[in-house]
Amino acid sequence: MGAVYAIADAGVLGAEALPAAVAEMAEAGIRWIQVRAKTLSGSGWHTALEGCCRALEGSGVRLWVDDRADLAALFPVDGVHVGQRDLPPAAARRVVGRNVRIGFSTHDEEQFAAAEADPEVDVIAVGPVFPTTGKENPDPVVGLSFVRWARERTRKPLVAIGGIGAGNVAEVLAAGADAAAVLGAVCRGGVREVRANCLRLMTAARAAGAGG
Repeated sequence: MGAVYAIADAGVLGAEALPAAVAEMAEAGIRWIQVRAKTLSGSGWHTALEGCCRALEGSGVRLWVDDRADLAALFPVDGVHVGQRDLPPAAARRVVGRNVRIGFSTHDEEQFAAAEADPEVDVIAVGPVFPTTGKENPDPVVGLSFVRWARERTRKPLVAIGGIGAGNVAEVLAAGADAAAVLGAVCRGGVREVRANCLRLMTAARAAGAGG
């Protein structure tokens, strides 16, 4: 899937820019991309996701949808990522079926243990690892120690998220994360900067012996 899991956020880039942004990510070599749009209407989401799928056609990129299991079921995406306040993984599975993977966010030991034991959870996310501005009301920072703790307790793919950029992505991967989910450090500067941002992150990730 690649060590850098890039998040294209409509709140930062603008909904109309999402297809161009994911295309830039793919051109940079990113192979795992999530589309995030917390405030879009259903029709707005549909239009944006349709454009993203078209932009990535034939690229080999694994495209994921944030929150919206209904839309993940309608498009050729690899997965849907849900959080503690979204549809439970079992409910999301009933919507997307068996051909779409489910990622689930966890923020403490109890949530992590539940995700590890849940057969419907394919990918576990842990965080925020560092302070983040990607959410209005972020959960408490868990630190690299939690990434190491989680790695020892699961064989499922492990994604670290929260406050990750070129300056610390190598530490996150070295702590045991299979991938680092990155929003701010990817989207900062708008579409014109996305490719350079991604290349910077991938170069930094290689310091931990990981690919893009």
